[in-house]
Amino acid sequence: MSVQERRERERAERHQLIIDAARELAESDGWDAVTTRRLAEKVEYSQPVLYSHFKGKDAIVRAVAIQGFAELGSQMRAARTGATEPLRALAQAYLRFAGERPALYDAMFVQRVDIAFGSEETPAELRTSFGEIVAALEPVAGDRDLDALAEAFWSALHGIATLRHGRRLRPDLDEDRLDLVLTAFAPS
Repeated sequence: MSVQERRERERAERHQLIIDAARELAESDGWDAVTTRRLAEKVEYSQPVLYSHFKGKDAIVRAVAIQGFAELGSQMRAARTGATEPLRALAQAYLRFAGERPALYDAMFVQRVDIAFGSEETPAELRTSFGEIVAALEPVAGDRDLDALAEAFWSALHGIATLRHGRRLRPDLDEDRLDLVLTAFAPS
């Protein structure tokens, strides 16, 4: 391995270390607690080293969000492809992801990040994740616009996830709510 390759590998490892540290801090203390000073202390690098990887906190949150979309897409794909009811399995995987990783979900969908949605500049991880929703709905779309249907379904799941996180919904009705959403989008 050349010196240049080793430096590139070490830089990539530092980059990922910063992202991982931001996720850990956010999950334990919330996004307001994620500062470059705290991150620098946690990863044991100076703030200038952090700034050599990211322009600031917003760029770090953006990187966390993009990785989150890759993880969400992978989990939805695994659920969808291995299920007898792919749409239900995908919805359950989505809601489980949001519930188990609230700070990551917040980075992806609530925090202000410079990520283009629904455009040519949309990162591949987001397109892939959205593609899983499209794939699950395709068999039930009929003559409805598939992208619009997918956006509406995603919106419904996001609403449930957000309201559940805020403890605004009764947990004993989780399955009933999901049944209603699935019936609305995939009537039998």
